[in-house]
Amino acid sequence: MGRYDLLICDIDGCLAPETSEPMNIEKLSLIADHNRLATARQDRPIITLCSGRPIPFVETLCRVLQNTTVPCVAENGVWLYDPSNNGYAMDDSIGPDEVKMIHAAEQRMMELYHEHGVRIQPGKSASLSLYHPDPNYLESIAPAVEKEFHSQGWPLRVSLTLFYINCDFSQISKATGIRRLLSQTGIDPHRTAGIGDTSSDLGIAEVVETFGCPSNAIASVKAAADFISEHEQIDGVLDF
Repeated sequence: MGRYDLLICDIDGCLAPETSEPMNIEKLSLIADHNRLATARQDRPIITLCSGRPIPFVETLCRVLQNTTVPCVAENGVWLYDPSNNGYAMDDSIGPDEVKMIHAAEQRMMELYHEHGVRIQPGKSASLSLYHPDPNYLESIAPAVEKEFHSQGWPLRVSLTLFYINCDFSQISKATGIRRLLSQTGIDPHRTAGIGDTSSDLGIAEVVETFGCPSNAIASVKAAADFISEHEQIDGVLDF
């Protein structure tokens, strides 16, 4: 085995566009081939996923990429999906009260913003993501969303991607999800690398030994990176 046992990769803006554009199947197949060889020969790092996407999305891509052994992080740390036993594990800090809080927050966001074209991304369990086709509109309402959560006493962190406002419990992040993954597998964090492109991916950088980003990453992510590819999205991942 080389220097790394595990490469932890974001999805949107890294392996695939955040928009509804098709994924590049040919280039994803290169990663799938890598994972098949990593499993068979144990001479290179497995590539697993760490994403804000709902767990069914992450599970599907995990299977496409032929990762059969190492858990993936979904919903910005809420879930671990373990492909070795088809297991689903929610963060222990989330209980019935937290789920009720998310439902209340969803209802309040729809009361405030539905008529302006904001929609809730389906499929999430203990977080919510607000979608609007105009990123400038999302940026304009993000401070008001954060203020509303504070006024309601909801401990939700607000962060922006290109087309979404992610609203996550303050105690949960990609970093906490990765730490759960490493604890479960026994993988040494000093033998891990990661790649991401937006602010939530700073949680990946917080844990892994070496962090990289594609050229489309935001400035704060580039500032945290040990390696910045000259290429965008999946080409940047393959470069890394």
